[in-house]
Amino acid sequence: MKAVYVEDASKVVVREVGIPELGPLDVLIKVKVAGICGSDIHTYKGLHPFRKPPVIIGHEIAGEVVQVGEAVTKFAPGDRVTVEPQTGCGTCDYCLSGKVNYCENRGAPGIGSWYGAMAEYFAAPEQTVFKLLDGMDYEQGVLVEPFAVGVHAVRKAGIQVGDKVAILGAGPIGLLAMAAAKAAGATTLLVTDVMDYALESAGKMGATHTLNIRDNAEWTQEAKSAVGAAFDKVLVAAGVPGIIDQGLALLRKGGRIVTIAMFHGTQTFDIHNLQNQEKEIIGCMTYNREDTLAAIDLIAAGAVKKDVIITHRLPYEQAAEGFRLVDKKEDRSMKVLITF
Repeated sequence: MKAVYVEDASKVVVREVGIPELGPLDVLIKVKVAGICGSDIHTYKGLHPFRKPPVIIGHEIAGEVVQVGEAVTKFAPGDRVTVEPQTGCGTCDYCLSGKVNYCENRGAPGIGSWYGAMAEYFAAPEQTVFKLLDGMDYEQGVLVEPFAVGVHAVRKAGIQVGDKVAILGAGPIGLLAMAAAKAAGATTLLVTDVMDYALESAGKMGATHTLNIRDNAEWTQEAKSAVGAAFDKVLVAAGVPGIIDQGLALLRKGGRIVTIAMFHGTQTFDIHNLQNQEKEIIGCMTYNREDTLAAIDLIAAGAVKKDVIITHRLPYEQAAEGFRLVDKKEDRSMKVLITF
């Protein structure tokens, strides 16, 4: 089969590899479409903390089941599916309580022997596979995984009906987190970015306010003035220096920040602004099963405007071009899909 490799930093190639062998509880999926994620770009740049080149890349997929292991009971050839691309040990306290994302032995595509999903075929354990609902297409299916990130972040934030929420970063994850916040009942949704086209997409997705913060040292005050108050919750979807301190400046007393972005290096912030006003900073790591199920239901119900998020669809032979588009933010790129 053909597979997309990040062979080295900034080098993407297509290679011929063997189709994955199935264990008794595995499902083999003919990949129809795969998405390029921001974390894939970290791998592409050689910056990812645990997914290192050379590696078959990708973890956002939708496709059709073509074969199942002898012990699989929930799926059959012909099923249209997506995947929650993580596994746990299954026996630790975290796994037993449904928090697979906390497992000390968490596995993911592109790590160890588990091939990445950007290939003609992808094998996944039965418990990580989810059927698409009737009426959902494969492009909606490929958005389930990144949308589950947003759903999980909104749950960690405790967003409620009527909340004022700021989303810092208008890339695909930021916009999907905004969509999840809107679905949870947030009525004021301000999105910031440094790219006008990304903010245009935020408006189309349902943002009530957008703000370009490029070269604007006073933007936090401007953001609060735009909505007439400080924010109840802040979702951080851009891992840039100083953004935690900026998020704290946006919050009301007792407000909460949730970090979604992948950060590199150290973040500094004003501890007095955190402690004296009883604000909170909450970390956010992937998702769990209830988030994935909720993401499927919400997408099927129309919570995500896929044609706003998805801007490019390229055959796998052009995967290198897709990575370049996302990395350089060229041609107004947002979510770039690779088709097989």
